[in-house]
Amino acid sequence: MMTVDLRSDTVTKPTAGMLEAMWSAKVGDDVFGEDETVNALEQKAAEMFGMESAIYCPSGTMTNQIAIKCFTQPLDELIADQTAHVYRYEGGGIAFNSGVSTRLLNGYRGILTAEMIEPEINAENIHYPHTSLVVLENTVNKGGGSCYTLSQIAPIAQLCHNRGLTLHLDGARIFNALAHTGDSAKDYGKYFNGVSVCLSKGLGAPVGSVLLADRATINYARRIRKVLGGGMRQAGFLAAAGIYALDHHVERLKIDHSHAQIMAEALAQTPWVTNVVPVETNIILFDTTEPAVVILAKLEAKGIKANSTDTHRIRFVTHLDVHPNQVEYVVSELKNL
Repeated sequence: MMTVDLRSDTVTKPTAGMLEAMWSAKVGDDVFGEDETVNALEQKAAEMFGMESAIYCPSGTMTNQIAIKCFTQPLDELIADQTAHVYRYEGGGIAFNSGVSTRLLNGYRGILTAEMIEPEINAENIHYPHTSLVVLENTVNKGGGSCYTLSQIAPIAQLCHNRGLTLHLDGARIFNALAHTGDSAKDYGKYFNGVSVCLSKGLGAPVGSVLLADRATINYARRIRKVLGGGMRQAGFLAAAGIYALDHHVERLKIDHSHAQIMAEALAQTPWVTNVVPVETNIILFDTTEPAVVILAKLEAKGIKANSTDTHRIRFVTHLDVHPNQVEYVVSELKNL
């Protein structure tokens, strides 16, 4: 029986080429700024997105939490969608690390607009927290991999500029979004004060994310990373995987999207599926007649691993370790389940 792991795009293993890059990396002490591979990754990522500087961290949660800490003060408030990863899946870090409150909005599949945001910006009044930051997520995990285009981001950025707010992007799957929209990564620096880019999801690196911003913000971010315990030493062995991923695994994300479309089409024709959320990238959300836990057990018995996101909703995520023959196997088993 074949095993197909669709739980997340974080389950990937390094490819042979990536392992070779890691093995041959030149390293030093990154806390001293002496790991040339880490330095090269940070410079490469910053240049890709038109940003001044970058910092390499162990996880996307850390880069997001550092950004929020850099862009807010205690008694502030940030605005985000109610599905936002920074709010739902980062352990209450917004309150714990930064001492700020969160204004949650109900975007369509996690996508916000300037018209939604503007009425939620607090007036300057001692009774209200000071609104200082807007956080967007691209792609939106809970939205089933839904994407912002730059044309949707531009008016939000203009609103933030006009009202004196900073704008941060949780870009955990930003390259999936770019593969779908065709927008240029280079243009993101025009709109965002901070961008978090995860290397260990669809790009297939084993560890790490980078936070991109201006030099002053990144200098402060290094202090926050140290406080959070994120200072790594000979981290170049890991950073080399990130460089390899950026060089070799960006274009192939379209393959993952194609695989997701094939599975989504099969699910739409399956009688025990009541709804398939439109698929844009590599995440498939679908609703089931039976409780999700029942369906997951049946899938597990066929070697297909997946997760639920609600009592009757299941998530599949495609990635570089899901190959065409595995896609065919999943489609066949879905029809026979």
